[in-house]
Amino acid sequence: MAHFPLFIDLENRPCLIVGGGRVALRKAEKLLPYGARVTAVAPAFAPGWGELPGHIALLRRAFRAGDLDGQTLVIAAMDDPARNAEVAARCKEARVPVNVVDDPARCTFLFPALVRRGALSIGISTGGASPAAAAYVRERIAAALPVEEGWEEILTYLAARRAEIKARVPDGAARAELFTALFDACMARGGPLTEEETERLLARRQAPFSASR
Repeated sequence: MAHFPLFIDLENRPCLIVGGGRVALRKAEKLLPYGARVTAVAPAFAPGWGELPGHIALLRRAFRAGDLDGQTLVIAAMDDPARNAEVAARCKEARVPVNVVDDPARCTFLFPALVRRGALSIGISTGGASPAAAAYVRERIAAALPVEEGWEEILTYLAARRAEIKARVPDGAARAELFTALFDACMARGGPLTEEETERLLARRQAPFSASR
């Protein structure tokens, strides 16, 4: 069955990973760029954990039920399916969203294949049917994005213009057209517009709406 895609704000939110192997490490690598405060609990950790950037705490011991307190989400990524199932059961009792690696039936949320360009995030899921298919789609989406280096700068620029355009253009339809025109101009340029280019575009696009009133 298909799963509904839902994006969640993880900035400064506590997230728990149960497991210290390479699979668990890859999950941490996906969460940390989104600002999550990650705690990983395992008796031992594979090489690479100590090199992760961001806010992460490593607890070198076995999982305890109390580790779930206050968690936004949990990922069970141990090598032992029975222990992963136990973590999943406790999460469901505590009403904490849980992802169990390689066990979609025990998950309450799925970990998508991700494409990220700054503030742009694209998640791909096959409902747990085929991670390989999700990876295939992810690679093609990543290759199809026309701007690699400028995405983050373009989105930062557009976000900074939102309040100004809302104040200058009260009409919703006109505002939507301006946002689209700004985005199209940035894509054509391969990066953010200069102040002069922005003002010229806004003046040109606003004129028809002003004349029609």
